[in-house]
Amino acid sequence: MREFEITRMTAADVPEVAALEAVCFSDPWSEASVASELENPLSLWLVARDTVGLLGYVGSQSVPDEADMMNLAVRPDARRQGVAQALLQALEAALRGSDIRSLTLEVRAGNDPAIRLYTQAGFRQVGLRKNYYFHPKEDALILKKEWEL
Repeated sequence: MREFEITRMTAADVPEVAALEAVCFSDPWSEASVASELENPLSLWLVARDTVGLLGYVGSQSVPDEADMMNLAVRPDARRQGVAQALLQALEAALRGSDIRSLTLEVRAGNDPAIRLYTQAGFRQVGLRKNYYFHPKEDALILKKEWEL
């Protein structure tokens, strides 16, 4: 397993996070959109770094009792090395510390590796959003994980 550190995203991380967005998603967030999350008191974004650079990130927005995971991405050459799982665990731990009781996310219905990751982490399907994604058009599974504080 690769060694890395997970910290809160800072302004210095934004260009790399936005660049990874463009690599991983067909409809990526802009650098300005990512940067705006730093100003949003409801947002929590974490980054994973090793000595070489950014490996991945996860972002969420919260309202009392619940959070929605905005994005999770891992650099292609760092996948299947525990980075996504560690980011999910760190996000959940931080949210629990903020009195959040659940985390919801959308995932492409055809993204089997991500669905496996989330299922293994304790998420369950609670809904479906038809034609949620574009480029290509695809349904989203709505997954949710709840916990006791």
